[in-house]
Amino acid sequence: MISKNPGCTLRFAEEEDIGLILRFIRELAEYEKLPHEVVADENILHESLFGERSTAEVIIAELEGCPVGFALFFHNFSTFLGKPGIYLEDIFIKPEHRGNGISKLIFAFLAKLAKERDCGRIEWSVLNWNKPMIGFSKNIGAEPMDEWTTFRISGKELSDLVNYENSGLSA
Repeated sequence: MISKNPGCTLRFAEEEDIGLILRFIRELAEYEKLPHEVVADENILHESLFGERSTAEVIIAELEGCPVGFALFFHNFSTFLGKPGIYLEDIFIKPEHRGNGISKLIFAFLAKLAKERDCGRIEWSVLNWNKPMIGFSKNIGAEPMDEWTTFRISGKELSDLVNYENSGLSA
């Protein structure tokens, strides 16, 4: 057990939590109105979280032994700081358990972990319509990085870019 706050315990996920993690991901996708974008399955998650080249970590939040939320994060790197950082990809608390400090406990845990791992910062993205999370983020002292726009390439466009590189053409 990692940390406690009135009945709440945080722990690192274990291999047997894969099904639970996938359920939380699907619940998060429903909340974000993006269930059609979830293609992860238990095998993909197992490889990414516990495989030979694991790329992410998960914290499980439990209230009196019952899982009520999760946070998935990984390390990134800041060339300006010359240090790693923690990127919080997802945090999700079941709706009936929101507002009682679980998210703040998770962020405090990540802050402690960042310091222990000599990370320079923690970063995350929030959907523009998610006013509760925007408010929470500002409340804990986070600053929106409005001068940056997040871009993403995936699917066909990602394949097209690979094909461009393989075509022998130069930029």
